[in-house]
Amino acid sequence: MNLRAESAHATRQRILDATVQLLGERLTADVRLEEIAARARASVQTVLRLYGSRQALLERAGEIVAGRVGEQRGRARPGDVPGAVAALFDRYEELGDLVVRRLAEELREGARDAALEIGRRSHRAWVERQFQPQLARHPGARRERVVHALVAACDVYTWKLLRRDLGLAREQAESTVRRMVTGSLGG
Repeated sequence: MNLRAESAHATRQRILDATVQLLGERLTADVRLEEIAARARASVQTVLRLYGSRQALLERAGEIVAGRVGEQRGRARPGDVPGAVAALFDRYEELGDLVVRRLAEELREGARDAALEIGRRSHRAWVERQFQPQLARHPGARRERVVHALVAACDVYTWKLLRRDLGLAREQAESTVRRMVTGSLGG
């Protein structure tokens, strides 16, 4: 029975991995169950049995992506601007295009995506934790304005603008974001 449970877990993981990969390559509307199943070496029936529906699978994959972004951002110690920006860029280099694509789809569809909402809240919470030592110097409404500036400076759209739209090398883009963060913090 243990072997069977391990096999089911491995299949479930392959399906999730395939879904995340496909979401990184194309729009959600263009990700089909048949492609997910083929990439995961499973049948469509297995995918549906394990996840219930295409929508449930896509939502779970979105949660996984949001969690991965959060994990990477959490590795720099609070107050460490260079470490924080490097951690952000590590994750954005891996998942940034997928997140930007999901955000664009959300705008097109006109409805807030639950996984993206989790990502927005976790991004702000990370900013507040990561820069808490510097934020402690800013009281009340000023602190809130600084947090807003930091949320924008550290956002995936800022990464996209610098790396994809302007074509900056990673080192140049990171340096720009470090300057934006340092300037927002007042130092």
